[in-house]
Amino acid sequence: MSDESRFPSYVAIWSWLVALLVAALFCAYVPFGKALAIFLIFTLAVIKAFLVARHYMHLRTEGLLIYAIAGVPVLLLLGLTLALVPDIIFRR
Repeated sequence: MSDESRFPSYVAIWSWLVALLVAALFCAYVPFGKALAIFLIFTLAVIKAFLVARHYMHLRTEGLLIYAIAGVPVLLLLGLTLALVPDIIFRR
């Protein structure tokens, strides 16, 4: 199986990115709560960032170490966010 048939083309990934952009823009106009709309927009942004990193930055051919290097700051960010939630909620 050749590389062309195993991996989607740049145009296909670009089409997904445009579709996700339109979906994120649509989230601002649907009658959800503001918190849910923000959550959906950020979730779509994370998906788009993953697609860009994986396909346009050619990270699909890298080994596991590159994902571990990228994962540590994400875990630290999540830990810091969870640690600050009580301060944000109770406005201390």
